[in-house]
Amino acid sequence: MLLGVAALGMVLSGAGSLLSNAARAGGAMEERKLPMRFSWVACEPNCSWVSAVGIVTSDSPKDFEDFARDRDLSGATLVLDSSGGSVNDAITLGRRFRALKMRTTVGTTQRPSRANERPRIVPEAYCESMCVFLLLAGTNRYVPDTAHVRVHQIWMGDRADDAKAASYSAQDLMIVERDIGRLAKYTFDMGGAGDLLLLALNVPPWEDLHELSRAELRSTNVMTTELLADVMPPRGTTPVAEVVSKRAEPGQAKQQDRFSVSYEKPLSRTAEALPPATVAATPPPQ
Repeated sequence: MLLGVAALGMVLSGAGSLLSNAARAGGAMEERKLPMRFSWVACEPNCSWVSAVGIVTSDSPKDFEDFARDRDLSGATLVLDSSGGSVNDAITLGRRFRALKMRTTVGTTQRPSRANERPRIVPEAYCESMCVFLLLAGTNRYVPDTAHVRVHQIWMGDRADDAKAASYSAQDLMIVERDIGRLAKYTFDMGGAGDLLLLALNVPPWEDLHELSRAELRSTNVMTTELLADVMPPRGTTPVAEVVSKRAEPGQAKQQDRFSVSYEKPLSRTAEALPPATVAATPPPQ
């Protein structure tokens, strides 16, 4: 299994918020370690998105088909929070997302705790390993400033824990090279640049993941727009995008970004199924 899990950094302030924030962050991290789960989020009839949280497993393509069966997801927005997963199953999912002309972004969905609140997307989220290639599947792709998009090499899932000490056969090398070829074709089919593969394939599993800078997100075509409204348009109406982001005044510390969307009415380690698995392995949290 290819399971991707990364340590989550948290910015906390005040004794009262410490426990609640830590609990939310811990819960989000646990979700990213579980198999990918899809859910439909609607704030009004014309305001909605698909939340995809967790690692891609051999079950994920079927789980998505079951989720999509009674829904019109054409042009819908997919919000990702994932530590990666199975190489070939992520490619299958990504091609399905593109066939539906879905838009993609990174974030965690915050459900309302009171009746008069809307659901919102919190951008301090992680898209790592094969998640980056799911992000690439969107026809339009937006990455918030505070999101973390990280890449590294694919690897044999059953040897990712101690990759240097493991032994490898000619068959293993064939599997890795085959899946690199599949990933390269997928990347170019989705409109990604070769630089994305170069950055990912330069990072072995015993090194820290490489976090893409804003310049790299643009040069690799992982991000196609700087505007949230380009990936969160209402269906059949004109969007009114509300970005809740406090810009620091000169001399003031920058505050954490938050964004939500409202509309005027009407508006790792995860595994590939094939043994031995090729993975995009993420070191477990310390």
